[in-house]
Amino acid sequence: MFDQAANSLPQVRNGNVKAFAVTAKSRLPSAPDIPTMDEAGMPGFYISVWHALWTPKGTPKDINAKLTAAVVEALADPAVRRRLEELGQDIPPRDQQTPEVLLAHHKAEIEKWWPIIKAANIKGE
Repeated sequence: MFDQAANSLPQVRNGNVKAFAVTAKSRLPSAPDIPTMDEAGMPGFYISVWHALWTPKGTPKDINAKLTAAVVEALADPAVRRRLEELGQDIPPRDQQTPEVLLAHHKAEIEKWWPIIKAANIKGE
């Protein structure tokens, strides 16, 4: 099965399931003993779970800036970082915690997955 690390790592740590690889480009800091898909023989197979905060269209720029600053501040907190890393979350470097980088990543994800979704005739329910 493929699952996000936050769900699976506790099961792996308890010995209930065996992890064969992670779909990240590098090993997870919270699970350094689990190889990447590249290392397991499936090079280039990358899937990640990512999170973002969105605001409605037309939200004033100063509100978006305050929200971004609050998120950046929270992600800089050592306790928050430690907990997210324990859950297998990849925290981008500070210079990548911007709306512009998020937009570029979002567009890249659409370009990556949309052809697959269309070819498989996947429809929303």
